[in-house]
Amino acid sequence: MLKQLKINWKIALLSFGVVLFALAAGGGVAVGSILHLQEKELGRRLLVTAKTAASLPVIVAGLEDAALQPKLREAAEKIGIIHDATYVVVLDMQHKRLSHPVPDRVGTFSRGTDEGPAFAEHSYVSKAKGELGTALRAFVPVMDSMHVQIGTVLVGRVLPSPREVILPFAGQISTVLLLSLLVGLAGSWALARQIKKEMFDMEPLEIARLLMERDATFHAMHEGVIAIHNDERIAVFNERARQIFHIGGDVVGRPIRDVLPDTRLPEILELDAPVYQQEIFIGGQHIVSNRVPIRVQGHTVGAVAIFQDRTEVARMAEELTGVKALVETVRVQNHEYMNRLHTIGGLIQLGQGEKALDYLFRMSDEREQLNRFLGTRFFHDSLTGLLLGKISRGRELGIDVRIDPHSRLQRFPKHLDHHDFVVLLGNLIENAFDSLASAPEPRRVLVSLEQDDEQLSMLVEDNGCGMDELVRQRMFERGFSTKPGDGRGIGMFLIAGIAEKGGGTIRVESAPGAGASITLSFPMTEESRPKKGRSEHEED
Repeated sequence: MLKQLKINWKIALLSFGVVLFALAAGGGVAVGSILHLQEKELGRRLLVTAKTAASLPVIVAGLEDAALQPKLREAAEKIGIIHDATYVVVLDMQHKRLSHPVPDRVGTFSRGTDEGPAFAEHSYVSKAKGELGTALRAFVPVMDSMHVQIGTVLVGRVLPSPREVILPFAGQISTVLLLSLLVGLAGSWALARQIKKEMFDMEPLEIARLLMERDATFHAMHEGVIAIHNDERIAVFNERARQIFHIGGDVVGRPIRDVLPDTRLPEILELDAPVYQQEIFIGGQHIVSNRVPIRVQGHTVGAVAIFQDRTEVARMAEELTGVKALVETVRVQNHEYMNRLHTIGGLIQLGQGEKALDYLFRMSDEREQLNRFLGTRFFHDSLTGLLLGKISRGRELGIDVRIDPHSRLQRFPKHLDHHDFVVLLGNLIENAFDSLASAPEPRRVLVSLEQDDEQLSMLVEDNGCGMDELVRQRMFERGFSTKPGDGRGIGMFLIAGIAEKGGGTIRVESAPGAGASITLSFPMTEESRPKKGRSEHEED
């Protein structure tokens, strides 16, 4: 039945039980202390009474002269009544009782086990159990005028029971007990409600199930997930993250810097701002990372990183960009070939067959020369296909796209690959097309790539509308764009990220109405890489 109770009732009952136990334990200690104090005080009073009796002349005379013993007994009874003693017994040196509250015992001998020291001139208090109950007994020796012991006075008092001790304070104790129980009950219930509220009104089984579902969800994700607390200790490290970084064992609770020193998650705690789609190296792996601070009620309590292996992201990007490039190339070429077919058909209809053949051969030679040039200068097919598509796209838009005849690209800089260069060239050329949309004739775009053993330089130049100072300052911000519409402001942000990843620099030369020239430079080796944590953006 207890298991079926809700958590707030369990907490209330438990805390109320603790209050009851504390009251019972405290009450027991208090009663024990009262009994001890009363016993101590009673012993002191009995000892004073015994000393008083032992110093009375009538007691001394009765011990010295048997004829005066009736007066001795009378004096002993009076002392017992006056001092509220249960009994006052006078013993001679042979332990013979000369007075006793029970007349039949007068003249008998006492054989108490605690009497011995009293006949050796010792005064003391002892506890003994008799027929009337447990009693305190004070022993004081009786001395004659020559200071010789002639007997002993024994004054006893039966100890009150605990009930007799508590009974006078019953009203106060009842009041305190009732108030304590009421306060304990109210406090227990308030504590239970507060704990239940802090647990979002959920039962422990619900919280446990939610935690297991959360862990199962994290471990089932295809992306790696790492979360840390404010103290930089790991809160979540899912199965995919273990696979990517080859981490074994339980790392939850350990400092993130001890497990993976280069996650850059602690930076998010310092910046208190998210970082999206950044390519970084973690544990020797090239990954794409989104790192976001975790906020609870407006306060940052940790940070989480969601990332993918760069290889997987590159494969997905290759599939996506490959399909887009294929569709765009087919569309542009279809449009271009239709125009050429119309031209050839028109010449044939006019009876200009030789001119039609000359036009056909000339177009074929131009295409073959361009393919041969790009194929020998650029070693990767993705770049060749991209440039062919952009040249055809430029013709369709009335833009002359030229490739510097000295251009060549035989290998990629360290940390960069063909996906990065597709993003770089594709976005730079498309931005040039946009700037030429409203520019007068002639409209030109120049693309140049120069490479040696130390450095690679990429230049894209146009004679379009150009940029003002504000645009040049903000052009690398995520989401910033001079063109209307959603989904803009990503291209130059990606370019800045690739430049940072490759340790490169970006140089922008532009003015309103004077076109734009953007140059990217990348070191070819790690030794020639600049000692900076991020790329350098220059503007002129």
